[in-house]
Amino acid sequence: MADERPASAGSTHIQPSALPDDLQKRLQAVDWGTDGPPRLLLEAIMSVNRGLELSQVLQHIVAAAVELVDAAYGALGVIGDDSRLSQFLTVGISEEQAEAIGHLPAGHGILGELIRHPRPLRLTELREHPASYGLPPHHPPMRSFLGVPIRVRDDVFGNLYLTEKRGGGAFTAEDETMLSTLAVAAGVAIDNSRLYEEARYRQRWLEANGEIVAGLLPGADRTDVLEMIVEHAVKILSADLGVLALPVEDDALSVALALGVDAEAHRGLILPRHGSFVGAALTSRLPMISRDVEHDPRITAGPPRWMGLGPAVAVPMLTGERVRGVLLLARLQGRDPFTEAETAPLLTFAGQGALAMQMADQRQDAEQLALLRDRERIARDLHDLAIQRLFATGMTVQSALRFVDHPEASERLFRAVDDLDETIKIIRSTIFGLRAPGTGRSARGLRSRTVTTVEQAARTLGFTPSLRMEGLIDTDVPPEVADHVLAVLGEALSNAARHAHATAAEVHLIVRDQGVTVTVSDNGGGIPRNGRRSGLRNLAKRAESMGGELTVEAPAEGGTRLTWHVPLTPQA
Repeated sequence: MADERPASAGSTHIQPSALPDDLQKRLQAVDWGTDGPPRLLLEAIMSVNRGLELSQVLQHIVAAAVELVDAAYGALGVIGDDSRLSQFLTVGISEEQAEAIGHLPAGHGILGELIRHPRPLRLTELREHPASYGLPPHHPPMRSFLGVPIRVRDDVFGNLYLTEKRGGGAFTAEDETMLSTLAVAAGVAIDNSRLYEEARYRQRWLEANGEIVAGLLPGADRTDVLEMIVEHAVKILSADLGVLALPVEDDALSVALALGVDAEAHRGLILPRHGSFVGAALTSRLPMISRDVEHDPRITAGPPRWMGLGPAVAVPMLTGERVRGVLLLARLQGRDPFTEAETAPLLTFAGQGALAMQMADQRQDAEQLALLRDRERIARDLHDLAIQRLFATGMTVQSALRFVDHPEASERLFRAVDDLDETIKIIRSTIFGLRAPGTGRSARGLRSRTVTTVEQAARTLGFTPSLRMEGLIDTDVPPEVADHVLAVLGEALSNAARHAHATAAEVHLIVRDQGVTVTVSDNGGGIPRNGRRSGLRNLAKRAESMGGELTVEAPAEGGTRLTWHVPLTPQA
């Protein structure tokens, strides 16, 4: 059996003195005879210390255990926080067998016996033990059994399970001793791997924080900061979905950003504090971990959006006593759950992200103040200089009219005076718009918000659309109409990016007495005949609700032209 197997090349050079002190003491305490510990055990101990990645270390441990005691099947069960198996690595079970068996064990029956009583367990006949539930359908037959716990420092990390001693016999006391010794070596290797992963995570989080701070220096806005926070967290923790929710009025949260699997199902959602996973993290001000977010009992509100997702973690973004948001990460079903080693630096990173958001807000406030001061100066100059000179010019033209006898010349001069009067009205209206008080989004005029919307669309399009604006945009367009205009513009540019695959686009925003007209033209492939039109239907409903209309044309030169027109005063 074990003594009959040939040793690998170079195994005679393995000495116990090369092992850690605690393992040396464990080996010395066992009566191995005059030859000392078996070479196979020394080889197994050395093999589990190869590599630093935890997943690799765990697989080496199972493989070494199977080889050490000459078992047909082996498994390593990692115990989670709820005293159930969070991971289950196997050797000897083929992919076809694993698929036929179905779900991995959770830690009941004989496997749970070692969780409840963490001490070696050796059985000649597995099914005769009182805790045995029997084997599931399609499972290979197993009779002999040997299990030992793996301890990392003072905690039980998991258990090694070996079944079916080759040759049909039972596992021996020597097998139990060697496997228990290997478990000590496995605990040391796992501890070293954890320390390595913690150091690696800390380094990656520090680098991420540095990039976010560096991004703030050249003037990244709040949206850029939020995207960097989510992107770094998703990348470092290998998540499949990243969501960032921000507190809003009425004790709710708004999903400001979502990246990854089914992100569109989360973007823009308004979620209550009570009944949502992010709300639970906001209320507790502590990390919230879920092994199965799709069936988490804390989620009772919002549309179905977690299908196919499993492990999840949500952490609050704290600055002092204020929670600025909640960062949520999720992985697909079947992937490893989030661990404390991962979530501890995530909470610190979220706090650094909240501080970066605060800095971005403060800089935006400073820029807004500077903008308001500049607008006040422009308004004052327009009033004191431009209007006065135009008024004086108009008076001069009017006084010159009595010296003009030619009818056509008089008509042209009268028209010039009327144009000057209209120009003065436009400037006065512009001054009023520059000086108009406001808060929040309304403090920024529609003209400025339109420019911002076009600039944001450039990230998705890959180019910046041309923009032309005409009329008294900031003064004549009511706030409720302005919000519709921006929504229409965003949807039209999004369609150009997702469906038309355009390389150029033009945006016209024109405000006249008869209403507001938004025109978006692109050179893309046009609207697919069998494509989804829910976005266009929504735009049409917006126009109809205010007494306007939407038209979509295919110009002769190619592409698409979308025209959205509504009156300045919405009609019921």
